[in-house]
Amino acid sequence: MTRKKVAPVLPARAHPTPRGGEREGALRSGLPLLAVGEGDPWLRVASRVRSVADFPAPGSVYRDITPLLADPVALHMVLDALSHRFIGERIDVVVGVESRGFIFGGAMAARLNAGFVPVRRPGRLPASTDRVSFSQEYGELELEMHRDALEPGSSVLVVDDLLGTGATAAAACELVERQGARVAGVAVVLELTSLGGRERLKNRPVVSVLRFD
Repeated sequence: MTRKKVAPVLPARAHPTPRGGEREGALRSGLPLLAVGEGDPWLRVASRVRSVADFPAPGSVYRDITPLLADPVALHMVLDALSHRFIGERIDVVVGVESRGFIFGGAMAARLNAGFVPVRRPGRLPASTDRVSFSQEYGELELEMHRDALEPGSSVLVVDDLLGTGATAAAACELVERQGARVAGVAVVLELTSLGGRERLKNRPVVSVLRFD
C-alpha cells in the first residue's frame, strides 16, 4: 500500500511581524493613512463601502463595510495598511471593540505579534469586569472589559471599524487606561470627519484608512 504524500502545513507568514525596533515611517503622528482617491488600488477599497440611506434611522446614511469584508484583496489591503503603521511601536495587546472591531482587531493582533482582548456589551464576558457608560447619538450605551485583561504599563492599540463622534473609542480607551495600560493609538477603517471623533480622543494618535464627511 502506497502512502499518500501530505504537503507540510506552512504558516501564512514565515516570521512574526517584529514588535520592536525603529522603522522609518512608523507611527509618529495622528495623521490618517489615506484619503479616498489616492491611487487606483484604494479606489477599489473605497468602492467596497456601500452607503445605505435611512439606516439605522431616517435621515442617516449608514456606511456598510460588508462588501469590503467579502473582497479578499480589499480586506487584506486594509488590514496590512493599518497594521503597517504600528510596526516598531511595540504593541503588546490589540483591544477590539464589539463587534466589527473583533474582525479587524484579531487579524491585526496576528500581524503585530500581539495579544487580543475584546471589549464587549454588558453581560457577555464571564469573569469580573470594568464597565464604562457613555452617551451616543442613538442613546446610552455601556462597554465592559475583563478586569485582569491588561498588564500595567502595557502598550495597547484600540481597533474598531468606524470613528464617528468618538464616544465608543473614548470609552474603550478609558477601560484600557483604568488598568494602568497605555493607549498607543486608535485604528479604524472608516472615519466620519464631520462628527469630530478625532478631537474627542484628544492626544491619542488616530489612524484611519478611508475618510468620509
